[in-house]
Parts: sequence; structure tokens; C-alpha cells
Amino acid sequence: MKTIDFSYFIERYNAGEMSEAERQWFQKELEGNEKLRNEVSLRKRTDEILKNQNVISLRNKLSRIENQRKEVTQSSKDSKKTTYIRYAAVFAGLILIGSITLFSGKNLNSEKIMKHYYKVYEPPTNQRSAQSGADADFTLALEFYNTHDYENAAILFNKVLDNKPNDMQTVLLKGVANFEEKKYPEAKQSFGKVIDDKNNLYIDQAQWYLALCYLNTNETEKAKQLFKIIIKEDGIYKNDAKKIISGLK
Repeated sequence: MKTIDFSYFIERYNAGEMSEAERQWFQKELEGNEKLRNEVSLRKRTDEILKNQNVISLRNKLSRIENQRKEVTQSSKDSKKTTYIRYAAVFAGLILIGSITLFSGKNLNSEKIMKHYYKVYEPPTNQRSAQSGADADFTLALEFYNTHDYENAAILFNKVLDNKPNDMQTVLLKGVANFEEKKYPEAKQSFGKVIDDKNNLYIDQAQWYLALCYLNTNETEKAKQLFKIIIKEDGIYKNDAKKIISGLK
């Protein structure tokens, strides 16, 4: 029997994204699996730490600067000490400014953009149910996709498209799966097809991921032009596109 990979389910459980039936099933699994309970708890704590660490770091830096400012005021008669503290405050301020710059989109390169702005596309949860033929292949492909097995997901999405070549959701998902595998030419082809179709709900996503493809293949000017289109069309990625384009050299 194949062992269940609970990683996908742990993320959905901690994020509160499970349906009632799925949540009840997972809670039963937790009852009889101490290792799984520990993993869920660890993931939750880790997410909370990562979420708060930037805020904590910022507060600590501001606190140090304020303490140094007070020390300067109290010991203004001691010129050497005053000078030292001022330099320390300036140094801390530069660190703080550097941190703020990093997260506000300045001096970006493709690596920073991928780290701070990229997130793998999440298909809607109300997907069509598996029956037979192409629908069964699509559902199985989604299972691979949701468990981060993008290589097999792309293979099955391609099989679905053999029967339904104009299914733009599947075209998009195939593109993202290839993007995750760093197969950028194949990904570009999929995203371009979605955009050229002009009559579907996935054009915003296709434009966004195609722009990221261009960044990863060092086609910066093409990426910039596409980010400008995203901004002009007021799409869902408009704000991120603005930050990225303002930081690109």
C-alpha cells in the first residue's frame, strides 16, 4: 500500500482551507498518528515564526535606534561617546533602510522577485469530479499537482489536452507545472496560448507567469512590457507588477 504524503493536507488543515468532510477525515488521521500530530504542530509554529520574524526584526532595530538616541541626549557632554553612538545609529538606520528597500521592490533581480513575489498557482477547490476518460486524467493530474509532483502532473495535463485542446484551465496548469520544472520554453508556449485565446478566465494568470518566465530566461525587456500591460489592464497582479517594474534595472 502506498504511504500517504500528508504535506499537502497539513498545509490545507493549518490554513483552514479544508471542506468539512476533508477536515473530519484528517482529524481522524490525527487521532491515531502521533507523528502526524507533531508534524502539524511544528508546521503551524514554523509558519507563525516566519510570518512574524520580519516584524520582530523591524521592531528590534527601531528600539535599538531609539535607545541609542536617548543615550546621545543623556551623554551629550561626552563628545567621543556621542560621536560613537551617532555612528551606531546611522549604521542601524542603514540596515533598516536596506531591509525596507528589499521588501518595497527596489534593486530587484530575478532571484529576489521569485523569492518575494512568486507563488505557485492554486486551482479553485470546486474542480469537476472524476468520471472517466479526460476528467479522470484531469483529477489525477490535479492530485500530482497539489502534491508538488509537477513532472507527472504535466504529463497528465498534456494527455487531457489531447482530447480537449481548448481547455484553457488545463493549458494554464500545464504551463505552471512546466514552470515549476524550469521547462520555460514549454511553459511560455502554454501561457501564450491562454493569452491568445482571449476568451477565458485565466488570462491574468497567464500574463503574470509568462512575465516571470521572461525574467528567468533573462528577457528583461519582454518582462517589463508584459508587466506594463498587467498594470494597464488593472489585473489581479497589478500592484505586484508595479513594485517589480519600479525595481528592475
